[in-house]
Amino acid sequence: MKKTWSDEKCAWLALYMVPGLGNVAFKNLLDEFGTPEAVFEAKYSHLANVEGVRKATARKIAAREFVIDPVDELRKVEKCNARILTYKDSSYPGLLKEIHDPPMVLYIKGKDIPVNQTFVAVVGSRNATHYGIKTAENIGTGLARRGAGVVSGLARGIDAASHTGCLRGRGFTIAVIGTGIDRVYPASNRKLLNQITESGAVVSEFPIGSPPEPKNFPIRNRIISGLARGVVVVEATRKSGSLITASLALEQGREVFAVPGSIESFKSVGTHYLIKQGARLIENSDDILDELGFIRPPVKTGAPSGEGSGTPPEMDDSERKVYEIVSDYPMHIDEIVRLGDMDPGSALGILMRMELKGIIRQLPGKMFVR
Repeated sequence: MKKTWSDEKCAWLALYMVPGLGNVAFKNLLDEFGTPEAVFEAKYSHLANVEGVRKATARKIAAREFVIDPVDELRKVEKCNARILTYKDSSYPGLLKEIHDPPMVLYIKGKDIPVNQTFVAVVGSRNATHYGIKTAENIGTGLARRGAGVVSGLARGIDAASHTGCLRGRGFTIAVIGTGIDRVYPASNRKLLNQITESGAVVSEFPIGSPPEPKNFPIRNRIISGLARGVVVVEATRKSGSLITASLALEQGREVFAVPGSIESFKSVGTHYLIKQGARLIENSDDILDELGFIRPPVKTGAPSGEGSGTPPEMDDSERKVYEIVSDYPMHIDEIVRLGDMDPGSALGILMRMELKGIIRQLPGKMFVR
């Protein structure tokens, strides 16, 4: 079927490709008009009055002026076996929506990112020591075996080790890359990228063919931290890009963890600095997940990739519905009621039954967790 820019995905790409339109202004346009198609039908005067939209940008929207032809871009996406994930899609990660400037369009290869999965970002030095590599792999494996996932940037060193460890633990890992989704950088990680695509996800906000420009990597770091409940830094110098990710994590309200190293290693200066600034000192995955309030038991040996301990048995339909809503991270009863479209009294009764069965646990403040 021949595609036109008015097709839904093309319309999102079209607005994404308007010169000078950032993610925040894009979101403001959506809030005002509802859909990209409606944005393109709007008058210039209305566009120019939307907060964050400059007059020059409004003119380009009205004139349908694009940096890259959206129809050609969508064809290229499909040709490389990728797909477009938009801000309004049901599979768009909820945590990522919480940050100041979430990407309105994501390119993705591999599996859909599990909606209720708890993810931890693991980042650090590209030129890591054996100690750093081993630690990152062990953390990745430990997180996976307890049912959590790993987010990192597919760089050499700590990033690659954390992805590898998660795969070894048969977990779900997300690689956020600083190039087009069709590029492999560094080339030495091609095999790893293919493994991630098979059982996890590779994501990018950069158009097809985008090279590994230095400016791209600090930009993508906000996505790494935005997808995660917390960020772990394993080996970093004082000027490491990992400290940028840690700073972004704090701005986004995420927890920051750091692994201590030798006082004689300059590659531990960055992590020790973070600890001095208040980052949580951790030694293993249990330290991280305990701090996040994650209580899911270890994944059984031989469990399918990405799965935890499985759905507890002996649940009726109402209990199973609530179980699908409650995640591994504490959730308030009001949120459970809203997501389940339930009566508060009925929801509380179901939750109490599930707590007695040991399926969920109630925390202070009417918070519930699996």
